[in-house]
Amino acid sequence: MLKEMLLQFILSLLPVFAFQIWYDKDQGRLRMSLFMCIFCSISMVLCMMTPSSIFGYDTDFRLIPYLLGALYGGAPALSVMTILYVAIRLPMLDGIWETISFALFLALSVPLIAMAIRPFQKARAVVKERYAMLIMAIMVLYFIISIVGYAAFQGATWTTLMATSLMLGASAVLSGTWLSVFMVESVKEKQQLHSEVLRVSADYRDEVTKLQQFIDETAFAVIVTNGEGTITHANEMVTKLLALRPEYADAGKLGGVPFLHAFQPEPGDVCVGMLSQALTGEKASMVPYESRERMLLLTAFTLRGEAHGQIAGAALIAHDVTELSQLRNEVGRMERLSLVGQMAASITHEIRNPMAVIRGFVQLIQERSAKSEKEYFRIIMDELDRANMIISDFLSLAQNRALTMQPSSLHDIINELIPLMSADANMRGQTIEVELCSDAPPLMLNDREIKQLLLNLVRNGMEAMGDSGVLRISTGLLDGAVELRIADEGAGIPAEQMKHLFEPFFTTKTRGTGLGLPLCLSIAERHNGRIDVESKEGEGTTFVVSFNLPEMAGGKPAESA
Repeated sequence: MLKEMLLQFILSLLPVFAFQIWYDKDQGRLRMSLFMCIFCSISMVLCMMTPSSIFGYDTDFRLIPYLLGALYGGAPALSVMTILYVAIRLPMLDGIWETISFALFLALSVPLIAMAIRPFQKARAVVKERYAMLIMAIMVLYFIISIVGYAAFQGATWTTLMATSLMLGASAVLSGTWLSVFMVESVKEKQQLHSEVLRVSADYRDEVTKLQQFIDETAFAVIVTNGEGTITHANEMVTKLLALRPEYADAGKLGGVPFLHAFQPEPGDVCVGMLSQALTGEKASMVPYESRERMLLLTAFTLRGEAHGQIAGAALIAHDVTELSQLRNEVGRMERLSLVGQMAASITHEIRNPMAVIRGFVQLIQERSAKSEKEYFRIIMDELDRANMIISDFLSLAQNRALTMQPSSLHDIINELIPLMSADANMRGQTIEVELCSDAPPLMLNDREIKQLLLNLVRNGMEAMGDSGVLRISTGLLDGAVELRIADEGAGIPAEQMKHLFEPFFTTKTRGTGLGLPLCLSIAERHNGRIDVESKEGEGTTFVVSFNLPEMAGGKPAESA
């Protein structure tokens, strides 16, 4: 009897063992409900094929896989297993008592299990165990009552062995039910924890990868060490900004190297000291440091573990602020130059009054002097006029006065100046060619300043060509701007002089002031434009003045009406 019960117990737990293997290895191919229906049906059939009996009443552990398959498989599994149960059980019924008892069992158990399926599947693991134990206790109690009633109906006498077997079987069924649910839920929980660990690990790896990419791609030099001072990560900027030993020219070789051995003895002492302080837990520090003609801003800080706050390592970050330092120095220089320029503008403005007085008295003395001395007075007058012109140009360049602008045609201004420019060209033995486009729209211009810009650029071109040559003036509409091009056939501008063209007082002329081109640039910028220079030595130079067109609501330049 005990051997049969042990065999029944093992067969009833067959679905649980199969479920553990399937859920760990290959749960993706078969849904859990279908799996439990199949294996619980097999277990139920095996239990029914090896029954034991009390007073000729068949008893086995078929209820365990029957209940387990129905609760985990759902209503479809309950229907399939009930049909299979009835199909196998009906031929085994011996008499009216077993038939009636079996019919009443189905009428009681099937609705009870069906109502419990949904709450069971939504419940927590502990509650599922209670649901299964309660349903199984009701069914076991029914079977005990049926067996006792059958024995009384047959007038059979109970023996100690029979009573013990009945109680032991009931206990085993209840224990098997609890054990089955417990094992299934344990396997599911373990798998869920495993999946969660995999997900967290994948997220952690992704974050580590992103952090490493950030460190590798950042413009800062970054070195990270562990608690023992061994370098765990360093980006390529480290080799460019910090003073490392020659054998560590490749950042990939720094991994696993103690930071004390990575830096050169003297230039790297500051970095070594800062990392050493950070590893002792001192607060973050920010130190300006000059290395390899660079100005670096060094920052070192301690890395601590999240759990206990212990020192887990240190990090050193170096930021190249050379350009920022140079820019700060340049701003300071420009502020000083601006102050000097304002003072110079005020002084030159005051100089014009005594110069006017000097010129007047020179004219008066000239009238009373001998004719042989008049040439000297003419030279004095010319030089005074030249000095006054330099002062006027300087004041125009230094003063940032507001301009009165109005819609004007660039072509009208050019046409107005053509007679004057042509006369100047004829006196030099040169010619002027003018080619104006037909679609240039009106611009917001100050006529006087545009005339000054045009005359300065044209006269520069004439002076560059000497006694012959053709000066070409043309306009065009390109990329939302009106272009004015002035091209000469002079000797061109050397490359080393190109970058100094618009610097005040830079000139290659014997009697030049160096203020003409800076003044032209200032005028162009006040008109929302710029000046570009195209030049080839021996071929000539072209000055391109671009006036940006105002944008309309759609982002397109305004067109002429």
